[in-house]
Amino acid sequence: DSRGAAEGLPTLTVTTILEDPYVMVRGAELEGYCMDLLGALAGMLRFQYRVKVVGDGQYGAVAAGGNWSGMIGEVLRREADIAVAPLTVTSAREEVVSFTTPFLQTGIGILLRKDTTSQDMSFFHFLSPFSKETWTALLFAYLLTCFCLFLVARLSPCEWNEPKSEENHFTFLNSLWFGAGALALQGATPRPQALSVRVIAVVWWLFTLALLAAYIANFTALLSSGSEQLPIQTFEDLVKQRNLEFGTLEGSSTFYYFKNSKNPIHQMIYEYMEKRREHVLVKTYQEAVQRVMDSNYAFIGESISQDLAAARHCNLIRAPEVIGARGFGIATTQASPWTKPLSIAVLKLRESGDLDYLRNKWWESSCLRHSRERWGPLEPPALGGLFLTLGIGLALGVLAALAELSSSSRRAAAHAKKSCCSVFTEEICTRLRIKGTARQSQETSGKANA
Repeated sequence: DSRGAAEGLPTLTVTTILEDPYVMVRGAELEGYCMDLLGALAGMLRFQYRVKVVGDGQYGAVAAGGNWSGMIGEVLRREADIAVAPLTVTSAREEVVSFTTPFLQTGIGILLRKDTTSQDMSFFHFLSPFSKETWTALLFAYLLTCFCLFLVARLSPCEWNEPKSEENHFTFLNSLWFGAGALALQGATPRPQALSVRVIAVVWWLFTLALLAAYIANFTALLSSGSEQLPIQTFEDLVKQRNLEFGTLEGSSTFYYFKNSKNPIHQMIYEYMEKRREHVLVKTYQEAVQRVMDSNYAFIGESISQDLAAARHCNLIRAPEVIGARGFGIATTQASPWTKPLSIAVLKLRESGDLDYLRNKWWESSCLRHSRERWGPLEPPALGGLFLTLGIGLALGVLAALAELSSSSRRAAAHAKKSCCSVFTEEICTRLRIKGTARQSQETSGKANA
């Protein structure tokens, strides 16, 4: 693939590798992310280029004799001037070639097939839409609201006028039943009469409506997702399980990352792959994706490429953990005059937003949009405004009840020519007495009069 036919411009030989969506064959030409990037760089730095696919289909690793294979080997042997591909910048490669500023950031992730990672639903699966903290907060809010209903109904003179002879319908048990009825979207008796009690009832109804809407929406998303959280979340989970085989690209930087890592989990992964290298290591990225789709196999590789696979194949998913942050760079010979200009051009493309545009252009798909809507149990911060509104409503209800009782106490104090504070205190003490105590005091006063 030759581009840029202007006269008098230098011509660079570019080596690359066929990998979707970086470089792909479309008819008689090559296209993809790297081809668009190469075209933009050529326009900025004014050069022509001729693209060829690497002969051995490898990225670049040290062979047994000390020679380099793949694109790194072609750059070292001057068979190519630069390598534009998803080529990871590593210390070993940096010792023999020069890299530009990375044009893409990535890491190491785990690609899985969804049906191999799904786990059986638990007996209490219906509790999954909310986290444990949210259920605890909901229980506390329910008990607090019912207690406030009970308290305000006793304090408000509009709910009962004669606490010494009248029976208040809002006992604590009735208040619990009233709150539960609102949670089930059903009416419950007793019906509130005082403004203060109605304020708390209305706020609780609005709270339960919003809460039930959030529960139903999250539960629907949970059922449509087909599974709860992935049982394989981390590389440690991958090592501990026995149902899936796992491997990576043979001779890739990912393989040598685990080989050189001092992390015990990473060493266990490397030993597993080394012992079964003929069976678990794959030659190409396309082979790896196909193997994940066809068998119980987990592929360890570049997370950004796995995101693309999950976008193109909706039955694939990438595990959450990503390790070994790294970047893709353009490789040149160590004495090449193109290294610094290419790095500056890459930085300019990043600052202008062109790299983000290319990323969105070649990675976007319907599956990718759906994968972003990952389900998770609702945590208390997500419903913080709802709980705050309930708390404000309860406070307003209590204040309204105290205002009603205060107004009634002032009228009673003026009629009896007593201190308003003393009448207010007596009313509170009388109304907060339990039913049995009130009856006992009435019987005692009746005997004394007799």
